Amino acid sequence: MIVGLTGGIGSGKTTVLNFFKEFENVGVYIADVEAKKLMNNSPFLKAKLIKAFGAETFVNNTLQRAYLSNLVFKDSEKLQILNQIVHPEVAKHFTEFVALNVHKAYILYENAILFETKNNQFCDCIITVSAPLEDRISRIIHRDQTTRKAVLDRMQYQYPEAKKSLQSNYLIQNTSLHTLKKEVYRIHNILTQ
Repeated sequence: MIVGLTGGIGSGKTTVLNFFKEFENVGVYIADVEAKKLMNNSPFLKAKLIKAFGAETFVNNTLQRAYLSNLVFKDSEKLQILNQIVHPEVAKHFTEFVALNVHKAYILYENAILFETKNNQFCDCIITVSAPLEDRISRIIHRDQTTRKAVLDRMQYQYPEAKKSLQSNYLIQNTSLHTLKKEVYRIHNILTQ
């Protein structure tokens, strides 16, 4: 079984993910982390990214995430190009991960843009993490040392939380660590029964 985990930027997905990681019988795949690894390590992806976004995309053989983010989150066409380059490779990698983890109770597939990339269609059920907008903005400003405008620029490319919630089997409201952990344990118990 593949369980999608999503939520808007700054919603607390990583915290929820870390609670799920405590269960040894769950395979955990973090799409964004794996995408970054693939972009840094795949000669095929590097060549395509440099061709699409210029030589500045890599410095000393390392992906310049800030440079790339600055380009794509200001231009929806460039974001679409990036997604068309990276997402098929991540999808292949995820398929391999699933094959290696068939013995697990389920695979938790964390993807901030699960619905936007239509990867929700590969999930048997979906968990969405939600938090108040201002809490999300302040978390990202603090975490990424960025501006409110930069956060809002990124948010505009994600589905609204209400839309994600309507398409999800489980909704976790991020109001406190205690509540988050309790919800994760409750959902895990349901999924493993």
